[in-house]
Amino acid sequence: GIEEPLKRADMAMYQAKAAGRNTLRFFDPSMQRVIAERASLEIDLHAALAQGQFTLVYQPQVSIGGNSYGAEALLRWLHPVRGQVSPAEFIPMAEDTGIILPLGQWVLETACAQLAVWAGQPDMAHMSVAVNVSPRQFHQADFADQVLATLQRTGASPLRLKLELTEGMLVSNVEDVIAKMVRLKSAGVGFSLDDFGMGYSSLSYLKRLPLDQLKIDQSFVRDVLIDPNDAAISRMVIVLAESLGLVVVAEGVETAEQRDFLAGQVCRVYQGYLFSRPLPAAGLEQYIRSSLNTRP
Repeated sequence: GIEEPLKRADMAMYQAKAAGRNTLRFFDPSMQRVIAERASLEIDLHAALAQGQFTLVYQPQVSIGGNSYGAEALLRWLHPVRGQVSPAEFIPMAEDTGIILPLGQWVLETACAQLAVWAGQPDMAHMSVAVNVSPRQFHQADFADQVLATLQRTGASPLRLKLELTEGMLVSNVEDVIAKMVRLKSAGVGFSLDDFGMGYSSLSYLKRLPLDQLKIDQSFVRDVLIDPNDAAISRMVIVLAESLGLVVVAEGVETAEQRDFLAGQVCRVYQGYLFSRPLPAAGLEQYIRSSLNTRP
């Protein structure tokens, strides 16, 4: 029948559009595979939330003296057939399809419930947890209300919650972004700016954002010892943060040499495999307790 050739021509047209207009594309069976694979992953993503396939893990953030400063909550998807699905694969899809809204709310709810549990444990009560917020989530009109309602429902302290925003999120609707941040900040919630130095920030409005910390992206940290540009960018972020009174967190620290270089630039908080991989809640408790016991 005519159906199949039409479907294929359609796919080829979408590929051509994605590659920029006025190009030619022929149908290629691998294209169909990719599209079918994506469609099936999207169906699975819808089911995953309902079936409880997501978990949170926590990567410790450690200060220069070896004290635990906080942790970043990271989302993991264990698929019953595919195994671990990479966030790099499913987060953009969740963002595109809008599943990121219920998923982001689940992350916030789960992290806040965990904070409330830790508040009752002497070793863990000081821990703050950073939760990544997606652009689509943050730009909802009632985002601030959702966060405040979640804190109230779970009994978590707003002073222990940090919301991690990315630079790209700040490009549009600056006034709206600032209004939401100010409202949450006045309730005690902290803010961290992730991926800093990746390109967008205008320094003029960076000063207007009620931030607590800037993160040096791991892409800079990785080559900080070998690429003078990356070393210069990390130095610039640290100086800028100091002038704005913000804490700098270097993420993706994997070697003692990277840590020592950053410490020499007066970066005081680190996150990365040199210290610990992301851990389930019980693993983080163990990590914090053992670091308390080994400290002089």
